[in-house]
Amino acid sequence: MRISRLFGKTQREIPSEADTPSHQLLIKAGMVQQLTAGVYSYLPLAWAVIKNMQAIIREEMDAAGAQEVLMPAMQPVELWQKSGREQAMGKTLFHVTDRRERTLVLAPTHEEAVTELVIQHVHSYRDLPTNLYHIQTKFRDEPRPRAGLVRVREFIMKDAYTFDRDQAGLDAAYLKMMQAYQNSYARCGMSTIMVEADSGAIGGKESHEFMVPAETGEDTIVTCPQCGYAANAEKAVSAKGSYPAEPLAMEQVATPGMKSIEDVAAFLKIPPRQTLKAVFYVADGRFVFVVIRGDLQVNEIKLAHALKAADLRLASEAEVREKGIVPGAASPVGLKGIQVLADDSVTSAGNLVAGGNKPDTHLRNVNYPRDFRADVVADIALAAAGDACARCGTPLKTMRGIEVGHIFKLGTLYSEKLGAYYTDESGAQQAIVMGCYGMGVSRMLPAAIEQNHDDKGIIWPVAIAPYHVYLCALYLDNQAVAEQAEKLYASLTAAGVSLLFDDRMESPGVKFNDADLLGMPLRITVSPRTLEKSSVELKWRTEKKPTVVPLEGLVDRVKGLIAEKTAAPGR
Repeated sequence: MRISRLFGKTQREIPSEADTPSHQLLIKAGMVQQLTAGVYSYLPLAWAVIKNMQAIIREEMDAAGAQEVLMPAMQPVELWQKSGREQAMGKTLFHVTDRRERTLVLAPTHEEAVTELVIQHVHSYRDLPTNLYHIQTKFRDEPRPRAGLVRVREFIMKDAYTFDRDQAGLDAAYLKMMQAYQNSYARCGMSTIMVEADSGAIGGKESHEFMVPAETGEDTIVTCPQCGYAANAEKAVSAKGSYPAEPLAMEQVATPGMKSIEDVAAFLKIPPRQTLKAVFYVADGRFVFVVIRGDLQVNEIKLAHALKAADLRLASEAEVREKGIVPGAASPVGLKGIQVLADDSVTSAGNLVAGGNKPDTHLRNVNYPRDFRADVVADIALAAAGDACARCGTPLKTMRGIEVGHIFKLGTLYSEKLGAYYTDESGAQQAIVMGCYGMGVSRMLPAAIEQNHDDKGIIWPVAIAPYHVYLCALYLDNQAVAEQAEKLYASLTAAGVSLLFDDRMESPGVKFNDADLLGMPLRITVSPRTLEKSSVELKWRTEKKPTVVPLEGLVDRVKGLIAEKTAAPGR
């Protein structure tokens, strides 16, 4: 491809709306363009990267025994009502109405559709196991699209679904797909961490996410450097410690003007872990009084699960006062008629300081369950850096990451709701055991850039680069340069080398800057100086200095270098 004919122009200024390196570079490089909030067009260079990633993913899915299909993006709402997910997805689910006034949804994922498909084709144990996948456009009405292609409303996703007779079959399929994911990311030149994850609206009892470590990521990863434990902060657990004490008599203490945990702890000269924190929520319309040890924070994902709540939010001050609760001095002691949920940390700590349920007053020596009881006790704490690992006790670390894949053990969740059964050897009906495996193909594009860039531009991994070679011809008004550049372009193209030819009448500075910005792995420079020695300059984007090599044998040399970099491990 000649740059003079390439659709899309590079830009010199960083767009004001771009707040991450990948977003800035994709726009500067002329690779994407926003049509409306959270909806983007992929220009030729970006689409070439997407196609290269899809080719790798397809190879790994096929090698894992999956069969490719294509399912509709538009689906009848009744299917989502039957699974119960229309309500669970809430406003995230796009609804459309056809000319016959029938409601359909634009699918954010395909568990319902694939289960309906399998119902029509799988009837006997002889039909199992099976593994289906497709690459399709998905739609989610995100409240706050951000970071360019990282959080959007229309995106490309590869999702696969396994169907097995029993849990053992699912476990085996899960491990095989897990390996296929690890292979796919590695071949795309991306470093990922697999972490334990919350299953969210997809459901299931066990799931793992694949994270690309990146400072701009919207997820927090909690890791243990000693034993290798890794989890999304939404799911992560830590050892909270136990602080039992012989219960003392509860007593009131004046705390004038003291409302925060920090203020009360400092005033009474006690550590925050010796206090009881009160937080108020509204879960599916009901008011909930949440208590947790004062040195810990509430994990709202865990809390929603503990309450089995689809809609969870902090209560307003007006809602709190309406219940007769005094903000800054509240405790569950003596509380009646309000649901109380306690983090399990409060059950192993004694003689805590809690609110006195009246202004400027707190209670010393509050103990569970002597002085109050909870309707629900659960782990609702947010694991944080420095907390002890629940497995080995080593201090945990945290980092930011971008989720690029999520795999789930669904079990019989959807098969039982939607009626996906098979007949076993004895003639009995059994629910099909399912797994699902999502990969954010379009999100992998910015994630790869977040991991592979410098202050000059993108550094594409060879396997997914839009072109492998950037042919940079300097001073094209020089006839010898023009002729040699055209000859190289023709011979490399004929040899099957993927290359972008900078055939513009621009200065060397402009061409080198664009070469770095666009990030093709290998740059070949032809100039009057190199031709004096019948040579060219070869420079990998990852290296600082070029190497001078002879023109003779150049095509075979370049083909060998590219083949070496793109070889699939074990293939």
